[in-house]
Amino acid sequence: MDFCYLLTLLISKFVQVEISDGVLEGQIVENPYGCPFFSFKGIPYAEPPIGDLRFKAPQPIRPWQGIRPAISHGSQCYQYVGSLNVGSEDCLYLNVHSPNIQPDKPLPVMVFIHGGAFVSGSGDETSYGPQYLIRKDVVIVTLNYRLGILGFLSLDTEDIPGNAGMKDQVAALRWVKKNIEHFGGDPDNITIFGQSAGGASVSFHLVSPMTKGLFKRAITQSGTMTAWFPNTFRARTRALLLARELGCNSTDEKEIFRFFKAQPVENLVPSSIPVTYLQDQIEGIKVYYGIVNETQFGDNERFFYGHSFEVLKNGIHEGVDVMNGYTADDGIVYLVGADVDRLFEQANHFAEFFVPEAMAINIPLKSQIEIGKTFKDFYMKNEIVSKESLDNLLKYLNFEMLVYGTMTQEKIIAKNNKNKSYLYKFTCISELNLMINATGLDQLFDYRPVVAHADDLGYLFPIMDVDMNSNTFKMIEQVTTLWTNFAKYGDPTPDDSLGIKWLPYTIENQDYLDIGENLVLGTHPEKEDVVFWEKMFGKYLPRYSP
Repeated sequence: MDFCYLLTLLISKFVQVEISDGVLEGQIVENPYGCPFFSFKGIPYAEPPIGDLRFKAPQPIRPWQGIRPAISHGSQCYQYVGSLNVGSEDCLYLNVHSPNIQPDKPLPVMVFIHGGAFVSGSGDETSYGPQYLIRKDVVIVTLNYRLGILGFLSLDTEDIPGNAGMKDQVAALRWVKKNIEHFGGDPDNITIFGQSAGGASVSFHLVSPMTKGLFKRAITQSGTMTAWFPNTFRARTRALLLARELGCNSTDEKEIFRFFKAQPVENLVPSSIPVTYLQDQIEGIKVYYGIVNETQFGDNERFFYGHSFEVLKNGIHEGVDVMNGYTADDGIVYLVGADVDRLFEQANHFAEFFVPEAMAINIPLKSQIEIGKTFKDFYMKNEIVSKESLDNLLKYLNFEMLVYGTMTQEKIIAKNNKNKSYLYKFTCISELNLMINATGLDQLFDYRPVVAHADDLGYLFPIMDVDMNSNTFKMIEQVTTLWTNFAKYGDPTPDDSLGIKWLPYTIENQDYLDIGENLVLGTHPEKEDVVFWEKMFGKYLPRYSP
């Protein structure tokens, strides 16, 4: 029985499945790029984290009676968008899209974790529709997890230990492992993938004791645990400063917890608390909430503990394959929301501007001035930082934000020689590269096309109508084939259908794939920069060196 599962049961409108918690009624959805598919939205995977459960690890969902409709998304997690608060604290929902709920053989499963700097985003179809990927006979799962203060506040106490949003993701993965077979998915062939904060989340899942055995493969897109942004600095200090800002001057941890728990949610969401003067003053993107090194309290499960580089060096989960990469102009994200003229002024005036974040929080100021001058000399080559020299600055920002973290993850995994990992650089250019316009930075880069942070997403998830006979769709076809081949086989190019053989990364050869209009094999990507950064970290901060 095939022909797109008998044209999806002759386009009957609704369909029911029974899972461990009850009966769900989803619907059959037309796909302009292929056959119809089965869609189940707004499935609860944990109890609403409200009241006494605020800041706590997610609790198992209670079964329901009767048939639960699954044709609308659950609420997004509470977040600040523009000048508006949107969403709800009751937000722990996921969505399952399947090409066939009764396949002859269980289908590979791909679970996507959205980005958004840990403060925004959702798994809704408006951003992450399955229409492209599902054409390749895979089951697609998207999910919500708590964001910002609600998901990542840490007082380093039993009441607010931190990492609640990451534990939400774990709960969703446990749900998928337990229930996905009812949607035609294979619980023994699950790939997790994510971009930016979602990519960093996937990277942490590679080492978390809570996720061992929950997935077989992982794709980290423009985000790793070895980047600076997902690792929260002085989380407890930030929590205490936040309490004071909101009106609580107590030093009693229990009283502070009760204060936070009693706050209206709208008081919590827009708050952003810098904990260093540099973080407060320097122009550029700031990430205030993320993953923390958890303290053990009783028998509570810890999502992560230790130092990210050292934990990664101890090895990722056994038998898990990895794909890892970045976009050509990932560092543009650093400029989002910045006063660019002031940023140029700071970059020209202060050597510390060119000090990578990991060094800025670990090395004395006197050494930072020397470090910043060395980085500035390497990238700017005596040029003034301005629009005319922007590409040189961007090369630094690419590495500072994401590429150094990407390369270090790749090298550490390769050095352990226990897990197969593929490295890529994403260079596709088309009308789908919309991030530069969305950020308002298009006038700054009006002299050339860019492949900005998040521009890879448009080739995996529909963001506009695309002619299936166009060159753009050819690139979509290439990208989705690589991603789904990896999910199916642990090898993005298992045959010669794409005309290349992408080899896993090794320390000796350092193979990678340039994913553009054409697929181009290469070795030693960004070699000069990588050598320079590794030399600098080896000299000043060897703990952060691969």
